[in-house]
Amino acid sequence: MKESLLLQLEVDRLNADYAAALDERRFDDWPGFFLEGGQYVVQGRENFDRGLPLALIALESRGMMKDRVYGITQTIFHRPYYTRHVVGTARVLPAQAGDDPGLVRAEANYAVFRTRPGDASEVYNAGRYIDEIVRTDEGLKFRSRRCVYDSEMVLNSLIYPI
Repeated sequence: MKESLLLQLEVDRLNADYAAALDERRFDDWPGFFLEGGQYVVQGRENFDRGLPLALIALESRGMMKDRVYGITQTIFHRPYYTRHVVGTARVLPAQAGDDPGLVRAEANYAVFRTRPGDASEVYNAGRYIDEIVRTDEGLKFRSRRCVYDSEMVLNSLIYPI
């Protein structure tokens, strides 16, 4: 029981640190939450539920994430906005047949609010994180983070990570 509670706290801390990095616009820190070969996918619920591969964003390595950060911070021009991630308590799930030893599966609901200077806040994206997490010498890292959003429409373009 004690080990499962400690794991729960570690996963929730990982989610809190991840959200804080994005909300504080520390985009250079974002790839560091993933393994070198980590995957980051933003996919609509309809496609996920049907097993269809189409996703808004599908990054297959930390290098691709760093390229995305460069685009966000250096090349994409857009009207500025702030984000606020609200992440629910994670559900740490049982291992599945064939899982690597030490792999942690978890899911957590999220909502991301967007605020443009001078405007009211709005729900930007809401859904759930479906994660595969591993323990490293640096702490827990995502092997895979799939953001399955419930919204049928995404406001404007998706620029910042969810």
